Amino acid sequence: MTSREHIRNPVEWTADQLWLASQTVGSLGHSIRGSRDIPLPAVRRINAADLKDVLTKGLEDFGAYRSDVIFICLIYPLVGLALAWLIFGYQLLPLLFPLASGFALVGPIAAVGLYEMSRRREQGHRISWIDAFGVVRSPGFGAILVLGLVLVAIFLLWLLAASVIYGLTLGPEPPVSIASFVRDLFTTSAGWTMIVVGVGVGFLFALLVLAISVVSFPLLLDRDVGLYSAVSTSVRAVATNPGPMALWGLFVAGGLAIGMLPAFLGLIVVLPVLGHATWHLYRKVVR
Repeated sequence: MTSREHIRNPVEWTADQLWLASQTVGSLGHSIRGSRDIPLPAVRRINAADLKDVLTKGLEDFGAYRSDVIFICLIYPLVGLALAWLIFGYQLLPLLFPLASGFALVGPIAAVGLYEMSRRREQGHRISWIDAFGVVRSPGFGAILVLGLVLVAIFLLWLLAASVIYGLTLGPEPPVSIASFVRDLFTTSAGWTMIVVGVGVGFLFALLVLAISVVSFPLLLDRDVGLYSAVSTSVRAVATNPGPMALWGLFVAGGLAIGMLPAFLGLIVVLPVLGHATWHLYRKVVR
């Protein structure tokens, strides 16, 4: 093997990744259907002790590649800060909480590279942050893109629903200041109606995303099963383990809430830990 094959400049590396991605997207039909020779995955029952184990393994993966993973995940708090600035700048303050909580809806997309890192570490490979982009080589990459677009659509529907709820309660006029918005939110019946209805509707959106994605993204990375099989397996995993999966959803929601403080910087740690742990949850649930 020549030195050129060992060391490639950034332009060559980027070109290779784009070529691989184009090849995978070109086989989108197969990616969605999957291989007909692979049977539908079986689902195991798990308990709360298994969740503790997957979180421990997620922390171990994070510790093994701490600097690399932090480098990757720096983009997420920066995006969060930019979006928050836009909201304050355009007086869309009522959408700040829906936008922040929406991280839980699109989080599985952000974590796909972390699943790939955990998968390679499990196989005994020495990896770096660049290996997170190995997802483009997966036979299921096209299906991953499609499922990712579905989650983005759900996220946008959630923002639309939150906007409608605000319009029917405290709106339709935007708040004149942060102080007045907080006062109206917590001291008026309309404000409490918005909180209760918003949390209820948000829970339904979060439940939908949990059901269709909790193991589907890792499964698409790991096996050539196709989009339908991956999503149906994820739904069966939730239906088979309603208690543990509900607890896992609370872990994710609580972790993301903590990670948003201060100023979204906690996501630098929370996102990679949850991402790696989700890979190990997939390993526990799907056989």
